[in-house]
Amino acid sequence: MILGLTNMGEHGEGSHKGHHEKHGDLEHEELLESMSEKLGFTPHILEILGELDSESLKKYNRCDKKLLSDGALPAKVKILIALAVVASKQCERCTVVQMQSALKNGATKEEIMEVMDVIFITSGAPAVAACRDALKLLK
Repeated sequence: MILGLTNMGEHGEGSHKGHHEKHGDLEHEELLESMSEKLGFTPHILEILGELDSESLKKYNRCDKKLLSDGALPAKVKILIALAVVASKQCERCTVVQMQSALKNGATKEEIMEVMDVIFITSGAPAVAACRDALKLLK
């Protein structure tokens, strides 16, 4: 038996569950709020992921922290790299999310347009086309 996952009923053994769920919900909400502050918005997928499996949300958050913090590469550069990667995968919604993050982290129009050149050279016109909605954010 995994503690906190079953409600044992009237003898109080399941009372841990309610406390655990409330703590988990609070932690889930705090994680989403923290991520939203960094990104400037809350991607809907994170809300769904948090509702389905808070451990997955924690794992995502650990990865996200690495992307959104300065290291050997500044966060802005890593986000621009992420923009190029998701564009190469032709994920239109992903390009919008990465564009929002890039702008929030100080990317300039000139830097973004240079990334568009890299996307075109490495992944072709379909990858650039996947950025059409993301590019509208520059207007």
